[in-house]
Amino acid sequence: MSCMKSNSRHIILFSLLVIVPVLAFGQPKVNWVSFEEAERLSADNPKKIMVDMYTDWCTYCKKMDSGPLCKENIINYINDNYYAVKFNAESKKNIEFNNQTYKYVKSGKNSYNELALELTRGRLSYPAIVFIDEDLNIIQAIHGYMHPDKLEKVMIYFSDDYFKTTPWVTFQRNFESSIKAKEVTQY
Repeated sequence: MSCMKSNSRHIILFSLLVIVPVLAFGQPKVNWVSFEEAERLSADNPKKIMVDMYTDWCTYCKKMDSGPLCKENIINYINDNYYAVKFNAESKKNIEFNNQTYKYVKSGKNSYNELALELTRGRLSYPAIVFIDEDLNIIQAIHGYMHPDKLEKVMIYFSDDYFKTTPWVTFQRNFESSIKAKEVTQY
């Protein structure tokens, strides 16, 4: 009987040694900041800003949160290359960004924060990932759910400034060719 107790203690101790570090450190998370903080951080250390624009009622917004935005490679890429802002497009609080104050607009069923309208250039559709350059100029909003592979390509396209010289179709074709070439050389 004492042998069983000893084994049980060892199993419990081993389980704690394995589980506690996982719970303590867990999976990495996106370092979400406010618009104000992203602007301040970018002034000190210029980086592009990536805005994940959502609404509470948007099903595909929730799927982005539980899918692509939970992938470790996506999280690491965002944290390394962007200041990330999670933005409820229907936020009722005033937002200070780029020397302007954006307010909540109640308009029947279509309530929104003015910043959402600005970031999407008038096309309120969710989810939307908006890319902003180091000078706080809007580069582009990408609307709709994105599979992790597509999100990764889009993030690289903007973070590495390919959008300045290479059309998306060309970039995408070359990106996929380079991945296939890597796969072939690995075997």
